[in-house]
Amino acid sequence: MNGDFDFLTGEWDVTNRRLVERHVGSERWDEFPGRSVVRPFFDGAGNFDEITFPTKGFSGATVRLREPAADDWTITWINSRDGLLTSPMRGRFEGGVGTFYGDDTDDGRAIRGRFIWSRIMATSCHWEQAFSTDGGHTWETNWTMAFVRRAVEDQESSR
Repeated sequence: MNGDFDFLTGEWDVTNRRLVERHVGSERWDEFPGRSVVRPFFDGAGNFDEITFPTKGFSGATVRLREPAADDWTITWINSRDGLLTSPMRGRFEGGVGTFYGDDTDDGRAIRGRFIWSRIMATSCHWEQAFSTDGGHTWETNWTMAFVRRAVEDQESSR
């Protein structure tokens, strides 16, 4: 529980794939690089990351907090384009996979969102985001991130 996100601490190169258009059945993906730095706080009961997208002209940040009373985590995203916190996603890890859900809007449309953290290894992991416009009956994956841990010498030279 505490420390579920310990695997994410450090610096990562991230390959992003994002749907060009959502909610229209598109199969066209935009692929672009990212670089993420993740730092823990509260003895592993929280972490903060900043991710930059050098080819996109924006960056983002995520705050993850464990809520002991509910025995789960909240995840909130912020991007540099609008500076607004998203509605929190809530969930937990079971069997090595983290699944998180939340309600929000996307381009003015009410959606149910889902994040999945999976394929967690010492040097890599996978994240995906999906939206549902029908209350969770069907899902459209619209963004994936493949994380590869930066080598220690790469981390030291970037400071």
